[in-house]
Amino acid sequence: MEDRVISRKARVGIVVSDRMSKTVVIKVDRMAKHHLYGKPVLRSKKFMAHDEEETCRIGDRIRIEETRPLSRCKRWRVVEIIERAPVFGGSQEKEA
Repeated sequence: MEDRVISRKARVGIVVSDRMSKTVVIKVDRMAKHHLYGKPVLRSKKFMAHDEEETCRIGDRIRIEETRPLSRCKRWRVVEIIERAPVFGGSQEKEA
């Protein structure tokens, strides 16, 4: 049998919400040209992604990858955390 090569879409974005269990909301920004004036305009889109280990925090920069539908809104999953957001405030969480 032939091995299929599955090319999946990948995006990099910032976590804007982690309040749901095993789900994070990611904002992905892209530069697009204005249709009339040609000036670059920042466009944003939010994606819901599956975070199995629940390791993502608000402000983290992560990479998500396309996958089969996991729920009504989730079609993406977290592949890796590229950059951690700094933790500000009184209590510091200890990372294992």
